[in-house]
Order: sequence, then C-alpha cells, then structure tokens
Amino acid sequence: MSAGGSGAAAEAIPQNNIIAFGVLGGLIGIYGAYFLVGMVGQYMSFIGALGAICGMVWGAAAVRRVASYGLGTGVPSIGMLALGMGVIAATFGLAVGGIAGPVIALVTAAIIGLMIGVLANKVLSMGIPIMEVSMTEIATAGTITIIGLAIAMTGTFDFPVVLSQVISTGYIAVIFIAGGLAILHPFNACLGPDETQDRTLMVGVEKGAIAMIVSGIVATTNPNASGALTILIGIALWYVAFSGFYDRTKRDAYDVVGAGMLPSKEELE
Repeated sequence: MSAGGSGAAAEAIPQNNIIAFGVLGGLIGIYGAYFLVGMVGQYMSFIGALGAICGMVWGAAAVRRVASYGLGTGVPSIGMLALGMGVIAATFGLAVGGIAGPVIALVTAAIIGLMIGVLANKVLSMGIPIMEVSMTEIATAGTITIIGLAIAMTGTFDFPVVLSQVISTGYIAVIFIAGGLAILHPFNACLGPDETQDRTLMVGVEKGAIAMIVSGIVATTNPNASGALTILIGIALWYVAFSGFYDRTKRDAYDVVGAGMLPSKEELE
C-alpha cells in the first residue's frame, strides 16, 4: 500500500454516529436473527443480513476516512484485510463464546485491528494519524459482516453449524468476496474531488444488498434459513440504494448525458 495525501474527508454524518450504527445495528441484527429464528422460524434469518449491512456501511465509512490520506492501491487491499481479520476474530469468538460469541468476536477483532494499525504506523511508517483507530473499526466491521451473513445463510451463529455449513462448504469465500467488496468498493467507485460521504455510503448499502441477495441464494440450500425472503428483501433494498446512488450522482455531476453505444470498427473507418 502507498500513503500520501491530506486526509480529513468531509463528513456530513459524524463518524461516531456511524460507529454506533455499525455496532448496535450489527449486534441487533445478529442477535435478533438468532433469537427470532428460534422463536418464530427460519423466515427471520434475513435480519442477520441487515445487521451485516450495518457493518458493511460502517466499514466503508472507515475505509473512506483512512483512504483519504492517499492509500492508492491499498484501498482494495484494506477491504480484503478487513475480512481477513474478521474471519479470524469471528471464528475464535464463535468457537469459544457460545451465546456471547459475537461480542467476544468483536472484542477480538478490535484488538487485532489495533495491533495491525500500530504495526502499519510504527513498523511500516505509513504515518497516517487515524490508522490505529481506522484499522480497529475496519476489523470489527468485517467481523459483523461475516457473522451477519453467516446467520442469513444458516439461521444461527452456533459454531458447529457455521463450521460445517459455511466454512467447510466454502461459502465463507462468498462472504469474503461479497462482504469485502461492500467495504472496499464504495470509496473506489466515488473517488475524486467531488466525492461525498452520502453518495459513497449509498454504494456501500447497494453492495451490501447484493451480498444479502447472494447469502439468500446460499440459504435456499438450508432448511433452517429463509432464502426466498432474503433474496426478495435484498432485491428491494438494492433497488432503493441504487436509485439513491444515481440520484446523488446526478446531484453532484455537472451534467449527465447519454454517450450511446460505442461505434463499431466499420463505423470508425
């Protein structure tokens, strides 16, 4: 990763509010899905994906803040790092924590993220003032993303189920890619002098909705999770988020024009 830039991205929504949204929304979604699936039925598993989206938006906001210092090609890397730290923390927390597993996973992720941030600044000398805080946020957001999508796929965060139906089956790779994309892509997609927080975070919601749809597709193979409902809600959320992103793009752009189809080789000749 490369560093160099002024930082201090303009924020309409204070970062502390986004942190609260990510942590509280994520945990409410995770535990809400876990208990409601047990009490009401598998139809409530989609709530886990909504909690995951809270984590993705938080992660996208954290990437935006740290990337404003000029990470360059490190923006995709930091998204993958978020899910990498999240996999370790989620696996550990769910394996040892029981009902407190998600909370233990978040604490573990925060510790890992802080350590990575310190190494980045003190050993790699990246010199980014908010690196430690941002890596702590990104690791924790990645953990919420993994656990939330795992519940959407299986209806539970019980470790034996997650191990056999998410990790051993390889669906963890789906979570890794879809969740990582929702965290790393928004700032890359909106990068430029006219980048705004609300437009960037709307991309995070839109990409999170795609991850929700994917988790719903996986859930169709599991009788303890509701695939169809998760897919339908994900599609509706994607439409709303993409429409919001397009509206903000038109707002921020000088003009929006149709370029038409690219000319064929014969037409150019």
